[in-house]
Amino acid sequence: MQLKPFGQTNLTVTPLGLGLAALGRPGYINLGHAKDLNHSYDVTAMEAHAHTVLDAAWDAGIRYFDAARSYGRAEAFLASWLQSRHIDPTSVTVGSKWGYTYTADWQITVPAGQKHEVKDHTLPVLQRQWQESQKLLGNQLNLYQIHSATLDSGVLDDTAVLTHLAHLRNTGTVIGLSLSGTGQADTLWRALEIEFDGQLLFGSVQATWNILEQSATAVLTAAHEAGLGVIVKEALANGRLTTRNQAPDFQPQMHTLTHLAQQHHTTVDALALTAVLHQPFVDVVLSGAAQTDHLLSNVAALQVEWQPELAEILLGMGEETAVYWQTRSNLPWN
Repeated sequence: MQLKPFGQTNLTVTPLGLGLAALGRPGYINLGHAKDLNHSYDVTAMEAHAHTVLDAAWDAGIRYFDAARSYGRAEAFLASWLQSRHIDPTSVTVGSKWGYTYTADWQITVPAGQKHEVKDHTLPVLQRQWQESQKLLGNQLNLYQIHSATLDSGVLDDTAVLTHLAHLRNTGTVIGLSLSGTGQADTLWRALEIEFDGQLLFGSVQATWNILEQSATAVLTAAHEAGLGVIVKEALANGRLTTRNQAPDFQPQMHTLTHLAQQHHTTVDALALTAVLHQPFVDVVLSGAAQTDHLLSNVAALQVEWQPELAEILLGMGEETAVYWQTRSNLPWN
């Protein structure tokens, strides 16, 4: 995997990165998550499992790693791996996020009325979580992102928060934002207007984009052209674009994907990832794999030949934005 510039920042990334959302906590919404963790949720066992997947990612050439304060112990697992493997900080790029606090108490499911993570984009949370991330990752933390920024949270209009983020940027950390939901595009258009000291505040954006959810194409293209590094998450739609998706109403699409994968001597997940890797606005695509074999299957996407006929079929599989996000919200924590 070749290193390449990450937008107009001073960072480099590989085409594929590893996101730790499914590796850092017992419960997540990816299809088959419980099976991926072998139903083993002891902290020590999960840390060892995360290290195994991280080793496979390193061996495959991946050099971008993505965590968040709300991903359970993801930052801690990543930090202990970097330390135990004696990874040179200059050889990797590490991103994390602030704005959600993990509240599931290491449980797979939570009682009715409670949440796995609580959103709060205020200055005190930024200051607290920045210190927490720094304590774990220190000088290996290169990119700090607002976690799932939205217009309704008010974070992009909070002068105190934006000023503090500008301070962090001016002291050497690339500042980004991640996006989620039907309002991804509107939020990013607003973010592209925010400047401090004559330059854009945000150096990167992380958004959901896959063959089912393509609504942010225009604004991600604009962000790329403005010099932001672009990270794509949920490229496999939380497992819906893998053979684990047995939903009856998706079987016609799965039949098409399976047939195409066979034609191209690859897997369904690699095929879906290939479509994302070949979008001109994309710098790095996250694998959310929680098993080594799944990670290696994802990496095989780099070998799939991208052809106009293939692009026409895959990019023609998009769903209505509201339908996609409603389906995602219905995925069970497991």
